[in-house]
Amino acid sequence: MIRARKRFGQNFLEPAWVAKVLRAIDSRPDETFLEIGPGRGALTRPLAQRAQSVVAVEIDRDLASALRNTAPPNVTVIEGDFLNADCGLRMAEFRVVGNLPYNVASPILFKLRDMRAAGLGIRDATVMLQREVADRLTAEPGTREYGVLTVLLGHTAKIERLLALPPGAFRPAPKVHSALVRLTFHESNPAVRDAPTFEKLVRSVFTRRRKTLSNALQTVGPGARDALIRAGVDGRRRPETLTVAEFARLSDALG
Repeated sequence: MIRARKRFGQNFLEPAWVAKVLRAIDSRPDETFLEIGPGRGALTRPLAQRAQSVVAVEIDRDLASALRNTAPPNVTVIEGDFLNADCGLRMAEFRVVGNLPYNVASPILFKLRDMRAAGLGIRDATVMLQREVADRLTAEPGTREYGVLTVLLGHTAKIERLLALPPGAFRPAPKVHSALVRLTFHESNPAVRDAPTFEKLVRSVFTRRRKTLSNALQTVGPGARDALIRAGVDGRRRPETLTVAEFARLSDALG
């Protein structure tokens, strides 16, 4: 059996938890799945029995080879880093599943968002994450966890927590708790005039989240204080108190 490799952040899902994750995914026989980090295939094989096809992207060369040799015919294994891979998925709609390495979970989530924005038919993503990342995804305004991840992903996806996974759900057991989360993608809500301006605004002000908006916006550019007035947002508030809709209004005022 191939051992987990620390450099890839590998923690393999235990068989006792596979059925619970599959129930949460709720697959259909006519669906295609993109699986990120299939590892030894604990989820891949039973998912393939329930779905039309699975495209599995695995960065570990040995694991990819082993899975390719043992997977059923409706599984396509791609060896490579998902963040750089072309998965070849061009169909109208597909779903994503994955046990995401903790150190690259956020970049993977943003890549999925960007793939959807580029026109790929991602319906949803059901992924295992470190509990702290799940907390940030589902945080409410005004809380410590609320930030860039909450706003930018909440702008284009409905986010639900489906399942709590203890360290013992994986081997080797991580030192943290995990959660199964579903992101169901939709058009930007509310719509913004310019998506890059919206993203730049959110990322900029959260680097100075403890300052007032008036001060935090100094990094965005000239006219920021006038934009606050046009957006109807009090400049004495802190960035972490703004809702997604208020960020959208402020972004349009800046644009």
